[in-house]
Amino acid sequence: MSIVWPAFALVALTLAVVVRLARQRFAAARAGRVDPRYYKVFKGEGEPADVAATARNLNNLYEMPTLFYAGIAIAFAAGRSGTLLLALAWAYVALRYLHSAIHLTTNKVIWRFRVFAASLFVLLAFWAALGWQLATGSGFAASH
Repeated sequence: MSIVWPAFALVALTLAVVVRLARQRFAAARAGRVDPRYYKVFKGEGEPADVAATARNLNNLYEMPTLFYAGIAIAFAAGRSGTLLLALAWAYVALRYLHSAIHLTTNKVIWRFRVFAASLFVLLAFWAALGWQLATGSGFAASH
């Protein structure tokens, strides 16, 4: 399996959250829950909590995952897509899906934090494994 598929899965999550946010914002404006003028420069009363949580989740998907995408691109370019890197990449994506699910439903901060911390450790492990493979030319390498 190619190392790029986990990146496609994370892009799919990001796009799903974009669509959710657009729908929530239009619905909130139509229902009078937010003044549509707020969206001109994002100043004023602000968004309802559910819409703001989705917006924050989308921001999260543009922050730490950029390091993931960079690692995936480097792994792909270097032909590193073996078992270890794939497992770590899929674990990272699964944790990001879980993080979004928590953020967009119960929004329990302690649960969200624990999943975020786990995803951070998986991302660090991904980069460590990738760095080791690139430095030594060894490790669970496979062609892409």
